[in-house]
Amino acid sequence: MSKTLIKSGIIVTSMTFISRILGLVRDMVIANVLGAGGMADVYLFANKIPNFLRRLFAEGAFAQAFIPVLTEVHNQNDAEKMRLFIARVSGTLGTLVMVVTIVGVIGSPILAMAFGTGWYLEYLNDGPAANKYVLSALMLKITFPYLFFITLTALSGAILNTLNKFAVAAFTPVLLNVAIIAAALWISPTMAEPAIGLAWGVFIGGAVQLLFQLPFLKRAGVLVRPQWGWSDPQVTKVRRLMIPAMFGVSVSQINLMFDTFIASFLQDASISWLYYSDRLLEFPLGLFGIAIATVILPTLSRNHVTKDTQQFAKNLDWGVKIVCLLGIPAAAGLIMLAEPMFIVLFERGAFTAHHSHMASYSLMAYASGLLSFMLIKVLAPGFFSRQDTKTPVKFGIWSMVANMVFNVIFAIPYGYVGLAIATSLSALLNVGLLYSTLHRTGVYIVSKATLSFIIRITLATLTMAAALWQWLPNVQWWRQENGGVLAMNLGLTILTAFSIFVVAALILGVRPRMLKH
Repeated sequence: MSKTLIKSGIIVTSMTFISRILGLVRDMVIANVLGAGGMADVYLFANKIPNFLRRLFAEGAFAQAFIPVLTEVHNQNDAEKMRLFIARVSGTLGTLVMVVTIVGVIGSPILAMAFGTGWYLEYLNDGPAANKYVLSALMLKITFPYLFFITLTALSGAILNTLNKFAVAAFTPVLLNVAIIAAALWISPTMAEPAIGLAWGVFIGGAVQLLFQLPFLKRAGVLVRPQWGWSDPQVTKVRRLMIPAMFGVSVSQINLMFDTFIASFLQDASISWLYYSDRLLEFPLGLFGIAIATVILPTLSRNHVTKDTQQFAKNLDWGVKIVCLLGIPAAAGLIMLAEPMFIVLFERGAFTAHHSHMASYSLMAYASGLLSFMLIKVLAPGFFSRQDTKTPVKFGIWSMVANMVFNVIFAIPYGYVGLAIATSLSALLNVGLLYSTLHRTGVYIVSKATLSFIIRITLATLTMAAALWQWLPNVQWWRQENGGVLAMNLGLTILTAFSIFVVAALILGVRPRMLKH
C-alpha cells in the first residue's frame, strides 16, 4: 500500500509543484504591480474572504465529508447509484453556494465593514484610509463569484481523487495563477486602479478551473446533470458530516480571517506582509502537507470501509513520517532564509527593502508552525475518514479561542508578527489535541520506528541550520547583484542546505526503506 501512496503522492506533489511555482510568479507580479501598501491590502482582503468561504464550503469541510461517503458508495460497485449520488450532491451544494454567492455580491459593503472594521471606521470619519473600504466593497463584488466556481471545482476534484485520478485536480490551480498573471499584464494596465484588474483575474480563473475539469469527469463517466437532493439519505449523511467539519478543518482559515480583522487596525501594509509570508509558507505546505493529505484521505476511507484497522494505523503513521521528513527541514530553511527569499523573489517595483525586512519577521513566525500545519492535514483525516467530524470541530473551536487569546497576548507588543505567532501556537495546540485523542482511543499510536526517524531528521535539520548560520552572507550582500545572479545564488544556497541535510541524515542512519511500512 505504501508504494501506491508514494506513487500517488509523487503525482500530486509534481502537479502541485507546477502550481506553486506559477503561484510564486503570480505573487511576484502582484508585488511588482501593487507592492505591499494600501491597495495591495485591499486586493488581498477582497481575495481572502471568498477564499475563506471556499475552505468552508469546498476544499475543507466538503471534501472531508464527501470523500468518505463517496468511497462507501463507490465500493458498492453500482455505477448508476454512484452517478445519482453525485448528481444530487452537486445539485444541492451548487444551489446552496449560488445563493450564498448572490448574497455575498449584494452584501459586499456589509462584509467589508465586518472584516475590515478599521477601514470602515476610517470611512465614517473621513480618514486617510477611507478609500480602502470603498474599494474593498467594490472588489468583493467581482471576486465573490469565485466561491461558486471553486466549490464545484472542488467537488469535481474530490470525485476524481476518489477514483484515483489525482493529477487533474492537483494541476487545476495552475489555471487560476495563469489567469491572475494575465490580468496583471493585460487588464490592470488599462484601469485607473490596477487592483481591480487583478480582481477580474480571480473571477476568470475560477470559471476556467471549473470548465477544465468537466471533460475529465465525462471521460470517467461521472459527468451528470445536477439534481436537488436535500433529503437523499447519502446527501443527508454528507450534510451531517459537513456542518461540524466546516469548523474543524477550517480553523486555520478562521484564524487567518481573525488576523485580518485585527490587522485592519494595525500599521499600513500589515495585511500585505502577513499575506506574502503566508504565500511563502504555503509553498512547502501545499507541496507536501496538502499533497499527502489529498492522497491519504481516500486510502484511509477505504481502510475504514473494509475495517482494516491495522492498515489504517500504518497509513496514518506513514503520513506522519513523510510530513516530518519534509516539514522539519522546510521550516528551518524558511526561518534561516526568510529575508533573502523576499529580496530575491519580491524586492522590485513597488515592493521595497523595507517590505522585505518587515515581511521576513512574520514569515519566521509562521514557519515555526509549519510542521503543526502539515500534521493537522494528516491527523484530521484520521477522524474524517471514519466519518467522525464532531471531535475535530470541538478541538477546532478550542484552538480558535486559544488563537484569539494568543492574538491579544502577542499582537499588543509585536503587532502583525504577534498575529503570526498566535496562529502557529494555536495550530500546535490543535495537533496536540488531535493526536492525543487518536492515541487515547487506540486508533493511532506513533510507532517507535517513526519516533526514532523523527529524532534523526531533527538532528539532521539542526546540522543544516548550524551550517547556514555560519555560512550565510549578510542581508546587504543579497542586494549587490542583479535578479538573475541573485536567483542563482538563492537556488545554490537552498541546494547546498538540502545536500547538507541529506548527508547528515544518511550519517545518522536515515534510509529510504524507512518510508515503507
